[in-house]
Amino acid sequence: MKPDPTPTMTNTAAPLLRPLKDSSASTIVAGFIAMLTGYTSSLVLMFQAGQAAGLSGAQISSWIWALSIGMAVCSIGLSLRYRTPVVIAWSTPGSALLISSLPGVPYGEAIGAFIFASALIALCGLTGSFDRLMRRVPASLAAALLAGVLFNIGSEIFRAVEVQPLLVLGMFFSYLLAKRLVPRYAVLSALIIGCALAGGLGLLDFSELRLEVAVPVWTTPTLSFAAIFSIGVPLFVIAMASQNMPGLAVLRAEGYQVPASPLISTTGIASVLLAPFGSHGIHLAAITMAICSGPEAHPDPSRRYTAAVWCGLFYGIAGIFGATLAALFAAFPPALVLSIAALALLGSIGSGLTQAMQLPREREAALITFMVTASGLTLFGIGSALWGLVAGILTLLIVSERKAAA
Repeated sequence: MKPDPTPTMTNTAAPLLRPLKDSSASTIVAGFIAMLTGYTSSLVLMFQAGQAAGLSGAQISSWIWALSIGMAVCSIGLSLRYRTPVVIAWSTPGSALLISSLPGVPYGEAIGAFIFASALIALCGLTGSFDRLMRRVPASLAAALLAGVLFNIGSEIFRAVEVQPLLVLGMFFSYLLAKRLVPRYAVLSALIIGCALAGGLGLLDFSELRLEVAVPVWTTPTLSFAAIFSIGVPLFVIAMASQNMPGLAVLRAEGYQVPASPLISTTGIASVLLAPFGSHGIHLAAITMAICSGPEAHPDPSRRYTAAVWCGLFYGIAGIFGATLAALFAAFPPALVLSIAALALLGSIGSGLTQAMQLPREREAALITFMVTASGLTLFGIGSALWGLVAGILTLLIVSERKAAA
């Protein structure tokens, strides 16, 4: 039997790897927007957590460096390995958790808790348990989960109109015009117009920007049961429910069938190695992965992996100069960042909703999954992504049983 010569998204043994040739302006822009969105969404939370815990500026800088380098290496490596747009990110809910849980805990014990949580994640990947779980999730629910996760970010552009109407509306209509004339460069056009308008309106401020190279700082980990249960266990649960599960759902919804176990185990092992330098864990991204895996990144799904590679390169550059990140991202008005992220996600939201509603038998369950996920519900410290999936599965089981009985 002759092998199939045609490469597909699930064919990881394609003979030629051509990331530069496969790249385009749209994939580079998607990678940059993904990096920009990832950092601006939660970088301030890490500074808050570090300052509340009494960490030095060098330790906070090392923390950002460790996360950035881990995200860069894993995003580039996994994307090239599987020819799939695999974007890795730190946990934003995890950063928020550390604001309240890190103060009062010796930093060495916190590092030990980071290692414990990351080791558990690596174990889930190595045993294949997470992969088996995700294979049981219907495709319609995964697509609804994707749309729900992205909905709030996508709708931010309309709320941003209240704050900066000229800037946001200028970006929005430039996107629509470019979508009609040069659809591949619609997001790039909106970004260029947005930067030009922000500069013209005096909304760009680079006065605080200074170039400083981040230096990694080693902290010897120590194990403490108190830190493991107050930091380690919650970090593990949050990472699996709020990062890895939605992240894999994004890939599934876009048609990429890469196995979950290598992704989870790789990020878990990388997190263990980087924890002594401050990393509280890197995981599958959801929102930024959708930016790189959606149709806005590239019309050809087999070439979208380059968007994640570019995102990883931008991660690496940002990590090297981690000490200057806060000033750099503070230079951009929040309305610009929110708007460009929303525009980049429109295609993924649309495709997610389309796929979620395809099967009449699963439509109610998919709708409930979408609604609960989009609501932002937090219960027992766990975010809406997990509860949306739970609600959808329960609905599917109950409705299916009712229809079978009828």
